[in-house]
Amino acid sequence: MENSKRTVTCGELTKADVGKKVVLNGWVSRTRDLGGLVFIRLRDRYGITQVMVGDNASDEVKKIAASLKSEYCIAVEGVVAARAEKDVNKDMATGEIEVEACDIEIFTTSQELPFSIEEVRQKDGTLVVANEDLRLKYRYLDLRREPMQHNIILRSAVTFATREFLTSKGFLEIETPTFIKSTPEGARDYLVPSRVHPGKFYSLPQSPQLYKQLLMVSGFDKYFQIARCYRDEDARGDRQPEFTQIDMEMSFTNREEVLDTTEELMRHIFKKTLNYELPVHFDRISWDDAFDLYGSDKPDLRFDMKMQDAAFMADLSDFNAFKAGGANADKNIERHKRSGLKALVVKNAADKYSRKHIEALEAVAKINHAKGLAWMKVDAEGKFEGGISKFFAGKEAEICSRLGAEKNDLLLFVSDEKWQTACVALGAVRKQLGKDLNLYNPKDEFHFAWIIDFPYFAWNEEENHWETEHHMFTLPQKKYWDTLESDPGSVKGDLYDLVLNGYELASGSMRINDPALQERIFEIVGYSRERAEKAFGFLVQAFKFGAPPHGGIAPGLDRLIMLMCHEESIHEVIAFPKNNLAASPMDECPSAVDEQQLKDLHINCYDVEKD
Repeated sequence: MENSKRTVTCGELTKADVGKKVVLNGWVSRTRDLGGLVFIRLRDRYGITQVMVGDNASDEVKKIAASLKSEYCIAVEGVVAARAEKDVNKDMATGEIEVEACDIEIFTTSQELPFSIEEVRQKDGTLVVANEDLRLKYRYLDLRREPMQHNIILRSAVTFATREFLTSKGFLEIETPTFIKSTPEGARDYLVPSRVHPGKFYSLPQSPQLYKQLLMVSGFDKYFQIARCYRDEDARGDRQPEFTQIDMEMSFTNREEVLDTTEELMRHIFKKTLNYELPVHFDRISWDDAFDLYGSDKPDLRFDMKMQDAAFMADLSDFNAFKAGGANADKNIERHKRSGLKALVVKNAADKYSRKHIEALEAVAKINHAKGLAWMKVDAEGKFEGGISKFFAGKEAEICSRLGAEKNDLLLFVSDEKWQTACVALGAVRKQLGKDLNLYNPKDEFHFAWIIDFPYFAWNEEENHWETEHHMFTLPQKKYWDTLESDPGSVKGDLYDLVLNGYELASGSMRINDPALQERIFEIVGYSRERAEKAFGFLVQAFKFGAPPHGGIAPGLDRLIMLMCHEESIHEVIAFPKNNLAASPMDECPSAVDEQQLKDLHINCYDVEKD
């Protein structure tokens, strides 16, 4: 072939191109040899084009076509031809045409594949996918799969849309350091030893938090960054050691402006990349109500099942397990004045849940620290049956009226002396019910909500002191400033989380900009002036030079793309992720290093295997 460089991609040819001579480059997806007629599905990231090698091809081209195997990388020169009406593939963008090959060049061959790149579906329609470690070991092959290409392309589009929107609103994209001072931020830091400064370490940033606040002091009133962050914590589906967030900060602002700007950003992203219309404003739920109604500060609101206070039932019988729900001895939640006896009414589910299914729900409750899951059903006559029904016989009318229960409903209860424990346990059951019964509203594909009015402090029972629920630079709501020291448990923070479909998507707050107020927070949580100076002295010092009021938020890019792609793991939307052991099977990272490198860094590494 004289010129093997592509003139078109595999996804752009249409019937309007019939008769054109073109050159395609790509990978052989699969071939079909029909005895003198060879069909080749040629793939690149733009799509698939069918290539035909027929009677008009030279013997050499026929020979090459017959030798092709899956994932050979080739060039094809040929003429675009219309498919016969009966052969049109309506599921392919290029399904009306094929390319009649007159020349083929093999760039490179391929070994036998460790797994199929083509989608393989079982008879029941489920997709057959290789196990994750095998996919990660050969990630460069996994990334050739159409679902992965779709996810990574969408990620690129979302990143571009983010930059497009924020730049149009006057935000400046500013990079902050990735070698920083280690400061206490909740998770363990990843440390980098210094060769030049023996015995000292850089830390990789858990977030750009302190630096973006310094940028506000510097006068850059609107900042953003597609920021790489690092946390040494156990991996799970929506978390891994290195991740990316859309980091934003604004000066001379308030909570309303931050929330409005974030809502505008999300609307722009979803409209630009998915052509999906989000509402102008998102739901707002207080932290107390989120736990009380849904058992979580990141509730999935695609279905409407709410938990109810069932404290009245403790006085209707001698069922001892419900007596504990009326007690409220937890210092963290005395302020809520809500009971720890919670109920769920599962509509029309009595005949769908056998004892075995209910035991599976009870296991979910117990994993979340409940002592058990009480239940009973409302039968066709409106009477209680099964579970704890004998304790409430004759009380059906009152209980059903107050809980809104009807015939064939399933009633579930968790009782605990701690309000939040009861809420979390039954909330986990609610979440499982949503999956089991497919309760999601099909018209509510992406349900955003703001969680606001978080408690500022939490009581650490083990260490017997107050600590901040968020970070120590969060601004307490102004109405609580006078009672910070006298009543820490009642203080609400000026902070907010954005949740989407049951995941925390973003966290943010207004920030403290008054050094005196910052010192009061340090004192309440037991940070001495010396300790605070050692950890955060450079930030506190900056606040003494005219720090503006400021606040911000940081949506997680990986989680956002995961949810937009309807995936269950951020591994599916990151090009080269780590596995659940924080390792990369492909390049065997983390790995041992040469002894000389350790000496250069003044590190004496003991033999882990011997120990």
